[in-house]
Amino acid sequence: MPITQAPSPFIGVIMLDTRFFRPAGDIGQPLTFERAGIPARFHRVARATARRVVLCTSHDLLHPFMEAAQTLEQQGAALITTSCGFLARYQSELQAAVKVPVISSSLLQCQHLERPGIVTFDAASLKADVLEGAGVPPGTPVCGLQPGCLLQTAILQDWPSMDLQQTCADVVEASLRLLKLHPDVEQIVLECTNMPPYREAIMRATGRQVLDLETMLLQQWTQMLHQHG
Repeated sequence: MPITQAPSPFIGVIMLDTRFFRPAGDIGQPLTFERAGIPARFHRVARATARRVVLCTSHDLLHPFMEAAQTLEQQGAALITTSCGFLARYQSELQAAVKVPVISSSLLQCQHLERPGIVTFDAASLKADVLEGAGVPPGTPVCGLQPGCLLQTAILQDWPSMDLQQTCADVVEASLRLLKLHPDVEQIVLECTNMPPYREAIMRATGRQVLDLETMLLQQWTQMLHQHG
């Protein structure tokens, strides 16, 4: 009887239903994982638009996201993540739905940092349920993109292209504004999974350590390989 080889483990990414442009570093861009040598598989949740997930606080998408996590686990995912930091509101439900680790959002790392500050896609929508879902310490400073800036508009309106120089400037501006308001912040945590491409520019502009979902996943994957190696 032939020996059946177990499928190689991979990171499973629960994707929103979007088409906007994603440069390398974005969690929804396959090159982000390919350049790190990490196998990844993507599962899109129908009708889960960026506008619906960010601006709407209803829980009607919870079950489709849970089903997506279960599908990825059945396919062999060793770790599951998402393409929107606001899904931290579902962290406990997503983790309960599967046996493998779930990292719903980069916000999860705030609880382990000394003086974190958050740069988010939309400060007005980053409500208590999202922060509490990620275990963010109360009083952690938050600063959002300027409402109506290019990056926010391009994602909410699902544009297929965008000016990356301007979107980088949008995120750097929010990071500098965070430090102006809260100069004691030592680590800048990027909530948005579309912001990692601008990490180096933020570090140069602020002189602070910058953490995001890409850096978190790379660290977690490396630890998993060591543990099972």
